Amino acid sequence: MPNILKTPVPHPSDLRRRAEKLLKSRPPEIDQPQTESDAKRLLHELQVHHLELEMQNAELREARDAVETQLGRYTDLYDFAPVGYYSIDESGVILEVNLTGAALLGVERSRLLKKRLLAFVSPKSLTTFHAFLRKIFTCPQKQVCVVSLLTERGAPFWADLQATPASSVEGTKKWSRLVVSDLTTLKQAEEVLQRMEGLTTANRELKLEIVRKEMAEAALKKAEAQARDMQEQLRHLSHQLLLTQEEERKRISRELHDEIVQTLVGINVHLASLTLKKKVNLNELRRKISRTQRLVEKSVEIVHRFARELRPTVLDDLGLIPALQSFIREFAKRTKLRVEFTASDEIEQLDNTQRTVIYRVTLSALANVDQHAHASKVSVSLQRNNDAICLEIHDDGRSFEVAHVMSAKRYKRLGLLGSRERIEMVGGKFSVESTPRKGTTIRAEIPMNGVPGKRVRRRSTSPRVKLMSKP
Repeated sequence: MPNILKTPVPHPSDLRRRAEKLLKSRPPEIDQPQTESDAKRLLHELQVHHLELEMQNAELREARDAVETQLGRYTDLYDFAPVGYYSIDESGVILEVNLTGAALLGVERSRLLKKRLLAFVSPKSLTTFHAFLRKIFTCPQKQVCVVSLLTERGAPFWADLQATPASSVEGTKKWSRLVVSDLTTLKQAEEVLQRMEGLTTANRELKLEIVRKEMAEAALKKAEAQARDMQEQLRHLSHQLLLTQEEERKRISRELHDEIVQTLVGINVHLASLTLKKKVNLNELRRKISRTQRLVEKSVEIVHRFARELRPTVLDDLGLIPALQSFIREFAKRTKLRVEFTASDEIEQLDNTQRTVIYRVTLSALANVDQHAHASKVSVSLQRNNDAICLEIHDDGRSFEVAHVMSAKRYKRLGLLGSRERIEMVGGKFSVESTPRKGTTIRAEIPMNGVPGKRVRRRSTSPRVKLMSKP
């Protein structure tokens, strides 16, 4: 930047001496006045010139005052600007600097001149500053960069540098105008903002973690409650199973005593009567033997009935469908209910355990219909659905509250709860729907061969079985 200095105003006596000296060194330009009129005319011209000079001097003083005022304003604007102004050459030497620029580096302006700005650049920003300095003098556009500078005492601060190339008056030496702005406050604000964003993110993650933990705790509590319910149900099932076994033993014992024992006693009496008589009539003997044979046949029939109730042989000998058909015929005849039974022969592809489960669940459901539903019609359906066998039993009787009945604490018999346990034991699904004025539907789904998703590729060679049993 070119120097701008105040021009000193010379004293009037000095000006006179200099003027007289200059006049003596020059040849006379005005001839000596010859007459009085010439002298007067010369005096008049001198007076006019004197007045012109005084007017010019007044104008010059006004111009000087105006220049000094503008110079003061410019100096104040330059030296006390909110940013540092530097003039540097191609090697980074400081040619001029304002007071703000000197204050940024903590050095007096007089001591800062002729020093290299590179000496105040932080080591971590040296590469950036070198590239910035090269671009200033190779590219005509304004160059901008952010570097870390050091004060004279070594205190670092972030600074924004903006520079444009310039030329000296002679046009031979290159220099640049450089503006330096302190970014310390801005950097601190950015750091605070980054910390706040980090805290916000951490707070958000913490809230999410709290929510996840609360959900996990809720799920754990729910699982614990379910586990307690399952344990209660298992205890109830074990208790009911023991009670059911004991009741079944009592029933079998009572029926054996009431029917089998009495029949055997009758046979024994008939046989004993034969041994007591000395003379036996042949016809009477034949009648007693015939009555004894009927008692034996009755005993055999009772034993067979007990065996069928415990486990029907037709289930093992002929399969699930014939066993269900036989039971449904007897059930419809005994209960006077209309029962519709449809089945796909693919259910025979189930293993023995699965067929037994379906048989027991069906018997239990029909027993519930007979005892509680007060229905007039029942439908039993066994169909193939993708890779599973679906059992559906529907009645048109009265409804009930499913959750109440399925509760192990309230329900005093195995019933539906036992059926659900049987179905789940073979990897199936069990559900009950009961709607007022629409009746109750029991659904059970058992995967083929006990493996969900496994498709049985064998095709059926017989049509579906349909049985309509009327009372």
